[in-house]
Amino acid sequence: MVGIALSVIIGGLLGYFFQTPLILDRVDNLIKLGLCLLLFFVGIDIGKNKGVFDNLKSMDKKVILLPFITMIGSLLGGAVASFLTPLSLGESVAISSGMGWYSFSAIELSKISAELGGTAFLSNVSRELLAIFTIPFIATKIGSFSSVATAGATAMDSVLPVINKSNPANVSIIAFYSGFVITLVVPVLVPAMVALFNLG
Repeated sequence: MVGIALSVIIGGLLGYFFQTPLILDRVDNLIKLGLCLLLFFVGIDIGKNKGVFDNLKSMDKKVILLPFITMIGSLLGGAVASFLTPLSLGESVAISSGMGWYSFSAIELSKISAELGGTAFLSNVSRELLAIFTIPFIATKIGSFSSVATAGATAMDSVLPVINKSNPANVSIIAFYSGFVITLVVPVLVPAMVALFNLG
């Protein structure tokens, strides 16, 4: 997380103090390249875990619905948040559709405005941090599925160790599956919310 914060701070300082045409003319292309590389490595990360797909075949139907229920809950949460913040309904829902994947949602929504991209970044990073700190309590007091849902897309990577430590061993497979499905949907969902609410 320190590396991420430093990257944003350094990038912000460079953008503020060194606004040269050489950099500004290439920012959009560099963002697209970075996003493509991000998705490429996510694909590699998913593909290398071949054994997980065999375990998914024996899952209960309720488990299969978990990522979809998580996404619906997140979007509803975003809608509620619009009444508590200066954000419009569309902006709030679009940010929540990042599902904790702060790098993708920030890049995608920064195409609309730097402010919205920055808010998406902070919101989704906060979701990941909140998940890390609250999952042990949620898993014990509420339930394993709720602890997985809290993580959103990060259930398959950065938050997975916390889920694994706080739940029975088989929940890790469920968490990976949920995060995997959400990660596949987010690159479609965020632009869809932007189009639905005519934010672009």
